[in-house]
Amino acid sequence: MASGGAWTFLTHHAHVLVAVADNNDVTLAEIARIVGISERSAVTILNDLVAEGYVERERRGRRNHYTVRSRRPLRHPSNAGHTIGDLIGALSRVSISSA
Repeated sequence: MASGGAWTFLTHHAHVLVAVADNNDVTLAEIARIVGISERSAVTILNDLVAEGYVERERRGRRNHYTVRSRRPLRHPSNAGHTIGDLIGALSRVSISSA
């Protein structure tokens, strides 16, 4: 029986990760618009990804530059054999280097 609500297969964390992979110089406002979340949520999610080592953030002037750590494993035990790069490769419009 369907729940009637809208749902998606991917979390906001996955969508933010793909947005960063697509554009390493993306702004928080752009991430929020792409994912369909508030800027505050984008900040929280990006901070989670940085804290866990999935994304590196480097300040460049007044902007941030992001690097996705593509060799990191996915978090869920059932996906342990796959990496962030595998996920992004399936979803992203650009290919990323193995970081």
